[in-house]
Amino acid sequence: MTEPASGPTLAQIEEARDVVARVAQSTPMESSRYLHEVLGSPVLLKCENLQRTGSYKIRGAYYRMSRLTPEERARGVVAASAGNHAQGVAFAARELGIKATIFMPLGVALPKLQATRDYGADVKLRGHTVTEPLLAAAEYALETGAVLIPPFDHIDVVTGQATLGLEILDQAPDVATVVVPIGGGGLISGVASAVKQRAAAEGRDIRVVGVQAARAAAYPPSLAIGEAVDITIEPTIADGIAVAKPGTLNFDLVREYVDEVVTVSEDDIARALLVLLERAKLVVEPAGAVSVAAILAGKIPSLGPTVAILSGGNIDPLLMQRVISHGLAASDRYLTLKIMLPDRPGQLARISELLAEARANVNEVLHTRHGTGLQLTEVELDISVETRGPEHRQQVVDLLRGAGYNPQIG
Repeated sequence: MTEPASGPTLAQIEEARDVVARVAQSTPMESSRYLHEVLGSPVLLKCENLQRTGSYKIRGAYYRMSRLTPEERARGVVAASAGNHAQGVAFAARELGIKATIFMPLGVALPKLQATRDYGADVKLRGHTVTEPLLAAAEYALETGAVLIPPFDHIDVVTGQATLGLEILDQAPDVATVVVPIGGGGLISGVASAVKQRAAAEGRDIRVVGVQAARAAAYPPSLAIGEAVDITIEPTIADGIAVAKPGTLNFDLVREYVDEVVTVSEDDIARALLVLLERAKLVVEPAGAVSVAAILAGKIPSLGPTVAILSGGNIDPLLMQRVISHGLAASDRYLTLKIMLPDRPGQLARISELLAEARANVNEVLHTRHGTGLQLTEVELDISVETRGPEHRQQVVDLLRGAGYNPQIG
């Protein structure tokens, strides 16, 4: 394989590793028996969710800023982000003694906002999506001379992220597949550059698969026509990788090095977060869990040892609460039923007895006589219960039907 015309060479990535090591930790590589059983081959989790600042972003941000001239450092830096890039830039600026200004949207999660401020950055809130902060950061750079630090589309950022690829190969030398979350493409273009070039030098091949949230998947249509296209992003819990258009440099490197890009649904992502919490005891943000979501969804072939990158762990506790509930429902562990009952004493008690017999725990009950379409002799019971999975869920429904009720699954 020839060296890329526009991306970092293996020698440049190896040189960058020494620089990035000044601030970035060598994060753990954890094996997962559960995912091994799902995939049919060993699965290792590369835990960048445990990285300083909570994501891999510190690698690219620090390397980019370490290469600024003294004159550029004196002007300060500016960036725009809803979370992980902001924290990476703020932390790197503090370590390098550079003034940082970060533009963030008004609705940014409080933990991400506070962490960015705690690292010493001057945070300015603009707009309700990341678009307004990006425009504001560009204007600020023009007005003040501050150096704009892009989140993914820059050779130094890509080279910094590529150090993660070398780390993976050091920790898992026999890896056959690396699964990487994709937003704009900074992480996967760096990791793929490192992995593919090192593998070629060793006379072997390593498969690299990118994963996007289906509601924010700009790479599949872009790859299909051979150029980066802008898409309309739909609401997604994986907001950290919700990027409307691939980076220019990143797209070229993905085309050159990445074997396949797959997408995962919101339910897939929620299930992955739940699996990581319960089985691996790891807190991961939705964007950082799409690699595991792809494995659970059957999107990754079993070709040998697989490394799934967990790219970040900065999740708002309130979002985590909602995602866990969604993940439980997606895993058939919440069951919502609507049951029409005759309006006479003892019916609610009978339903409760049947659910207790089925060992289903009741979460919420709504008992009303005023629903649309109800007869004078009827009441409507909406009830939510916890179940232990698909088989137990079906047992609950069958027991109610066997007792003469006709539950509708909500």
